Amino acid sequence: MDTIYVTGHRNPDTDSIVAAMAYAALRNACGDWEYQAACLGHVSDETQIVLDRFGFQAPQRIYNLYTQVRDLDFDTPPVLSAAVTAGRAWAVLKEDRNIAALPVANEDGTLCGMLTREDIASYNMEMINCGTLKEVPLFNVLSVLEGKILNDAGESTDTVAGEVTIALPQSRENLLFNNPNSVVLCGHQPEMIRRALDMNVNCLVLCQAELDNELREYPTSTCIISTPYDAYRAAQMIFQSNPVRRICRTEGLLCFHLEDRVDEVREQVLKHREPCYPILDENEKVVGVLTRYHLLRPRRKRVVLVDHNEAAQSVPGLDEAEILEIIDHHRLADIQTTNPIYVRNEPVGSTNTIIASMFQDRGLMPSEKLAGMMAAAIISDTVMFKSPTCTQRDIRTAERMARIANESLDELGKVIFSSSIGNKTAKELLFADYKEFHIAGHDLAVAQITCVDSPGKLERKEEFLDMMRKVAREKHFSMVILMLTDVLLEGTQIIYVGDDDTIRQAFNVAPKDNTAFLPDIMSRKKQVIPMLSALWG
Repeated sequence: MDTIYVTGHRNPDTDSIVAAMAYAALRNACGDWEYQAACLGHVSDETQIVLDRFGFQAPQRIYNLYTQVRDLDFDTPPVLSAAVTAGRAWAVLKEDRNIAALPVANEDGTLCGMLTREDIASYNMEMINCGTLKEVPLFNVLSVLEGKILNDAGESTDTVAGEVTIALPQSRENLLFNNPNSVVLCGHQPEMIRRALDMNVNCLVLCQAELDNELREYPTSTCIISTPYDAYRAAQMIFQSNPVRRICRTEGLLCFHLEDRVDEVREQVLKHREPCYPILDENEKVVGVLTRYHLLRPRRKRVVLVDHNEAAQSVPGLDEAEILEIIDHHRLADIQTTNPIYVRNEPVGSTNTIIASMFQDRGLMPSEKLAGMMAAAIISDTVMFKSPTCTQRDIRTAERMARIANESLDELGKVIFSSSIGNKTAKELLFADYKEFHIAGHDLAVAQITCVDSPGKLERKEEFLDMMRKVAREKHFSMVILMLTDVLLEGTQIIYVGDDDTIRQAFNVAPKDNTAFLPDIMSRKKQVIPMLSALWG
């Protein structure tokens, strides 16, 4: 069953993380166990406090949704040991005609080579011309010939090698085999058997014949094997005892890994003409093979977006994924889908308010701990109900969730907004809740820190400005704004990099030294962004 990721936006806040977890829990409770919460960035201190308070682990972090090799329905043929006989490999290829090539692995599972039917055919033709067996393990020979060892010399033999010869009765000495470095095949021919034993040939193969008792005890170093096959067939089959490591292709192999992106793999495949390509895991072990056919219709990752519907705020590779649903409370942005999907976008202060309604729609009640976490997320996103985005529905939902969890909203608010951030660097604070926007030809970023002591945070203004100027240079932004939203003052102290007139005209304030206080401004999405949008048209 393929996973369906439920994820919020990049640099996720508490509402985003909890919304993903709550919606995944809702779908799992309905029997849809493939839904899994995920996050796209570092979990903030505030969110971690909420998770710890209610005994939850942070969701799995994902870095992209690009279609990877692991998402393809690639083939998983048998992975042969490098010691397997060519005969065994041919039997596997013959059994399944759809297999273009077999991966051959070393003892530790790493790739040794690739074996095709053409490799075996080419090897067989070479053996017809050569006719010599080169140091093949005795067990391999016994396997292909279905043979048995008949003497003590055979029990002490480990490998078989030599020129393969079928012994035939001859009237002239010079026509008989006379090379001790031979593998002699014969039938019930006592004279030929005795000659081979006297010469101490490397191996004697008795084809459909028995060995006399006196010859079993004959003093010789020759390994004697019996086989049920006739001499002609045995002479052919003995060459199939060679280990496939000697036959398979081991050089110039193009390999792919499970995490490789399909678009990059496709480019590589177009440059080569191989029938198939081995696939390796993170430990370089063989897990399957890939053909051009598998690239025609790759299986895309599936995702549900919560608390956002803007591509710039979503996971990299979203354009290659299949978006199934969007649950959000922000403005409609630029995400497009190829198929109709379920979208639920409501003008409330928190995504968790919407998801709580979805629990109600399905006749389900969140668990005590999940309800407490959802209440904390609503408090966080509505800034203790002081944000202009907050609605009566948010307040009622938060109160209901708090009752289920037996929690006090005031106590939750103090825990959330009094979290210590003094030890964090300016970069960590800036990117904790950071979003990028494109408005009427203007590229900008707006970060937000919700606190109860904005004057204290303002003392670090120069640290923030240095980091913000760096961001503006690297990304060519016309403006970077940091909102220090103070719950107690019910307003926001902004620090900005950009044009003073933009701040003056958009917010009707007199900025000084890259700062300005905006009374009653608590929301990035409902106040700051709309004001800039109205200014720039």
